[in-house]
Amino acid sequence: MMKILFLIPYPLKESPSQRFRFEQYFLLLESNGYQSTVQSFFNSAEWTLFYSKGNAIKKFIALLRGYLKRIVSLFNLGSYDYVFIHREVTPIGPPLFEWVIAKVFRKKIIFDFDDAIWLTDKENEHWITGMLRWRSKTASICRWSYKISCGNAFLANYAKSFHDQVVINPTTIDTVHLHKRELYSTIQNQSSEFVTIGWTGSHSTLKYLTLVESALQNLEQRFPHLRFLIIADRQPDLSLSRLEFQPWNIQTEISDLVKMDIGIMPLPDDLWSKGKCGFKALQYMALQIPCVASPVGVNTEIIQQGVNGFLAASLSEWEEYLARLILYPDLRIKIGMAGFQTVQKSYSVTSNEATFLSLFR
Repeated sequence: MMKILFLIPYPLKESPSQRFRFEQYFLLLESNGYQSTVQSFFNSAEWTLFYSKGNAIKKFIALLRGYLKRIVSLFNLGSYDYVFIHREVTPIGPPLFEWVIAKVFRKKIIFDFDDAIWLTDKENEHWITGMLRWRSKTASICRWSYKISCGNAFLANYAKSFHDQVVINPTTIDTVHLHKRELYSTIQNQSSEFVTIGWTGSHSTLKYLTLVESALQNLEQRFPHLRFLIIADRQPDLSLSRLEFQPWNIQTEISDLVKMDIGIMPLPDDLWSKGKCGFKALQYMALQIPCVASPVGVNTEIIQQGVNGFLAASLSEWEEYLARLILYPDLRIKIGMAGFQTVQKSYSVTSNEATFLSLFR
């Protein structure tokens, strides 16, 4: 039996980038003769702590624990055939562990990333933060890897400048056991009284909602039966009077999503956003929720204008397409069904199984 060591930054079952890129393939690996062992840098409490404000001493202790776990893992590398690295082995500093794994132990590294992690989305980032993050290590890890798993073509083109074994492994949706609308048919989101525009994401992407805030405000004035639902790990700061905030919860994640009639995914048109893998749009579409998104990066590959969703390049287009979906329930159903078919065909776990297994063959 071939053995794979997964070195990952976040605890299992909590980070979307991990859950929808490789965690949902563990049973597939097992059924194909692979044994997986997982080691996360942070546990749940440490991960929450590390991305909160203050607590410098506790954060330092959490980092030390993570580094100690990584050091211990080096002594067990001999029994593994592959080392799967998601994003990076350590959150700060140069890629010392990756170099040891590849050059000293000569292990086959599968390097997986779903963001433009050699860049930053933070404006006016302090130079000390940039130095600690050591983003240039992405290029080095690409060079030392056996194969590279990228979430879209933009990321793959970057990786191909350092390595020729690059696989486009999209972020995928489990349309059988999780994102399946029929499992939540008792939830009455299609209300004759209200139409709900929704968004889901983390605190790091909440800022993108301000890009369309004025369009949403205009729509709120035009349609008294319109309301908004934000599902996130932090409350949004938006000037909307009919806004409901729902704290993200893995137990209610999908049942909360199906309360939406329309899903939105605004993004700025910059290099960081081109590295995004369209996960929000895919979640909406898998649940037959019509999506309006910015025409940035992989969104332009996923969405066919007016067929399985809408791409809005300006505030006037955001208002126009959303108004159209608010006014016409039949259009919401038609677009939603086409979106589901797109996910089922090209972005579902079942459609991507062969691609994921190819990383280890």
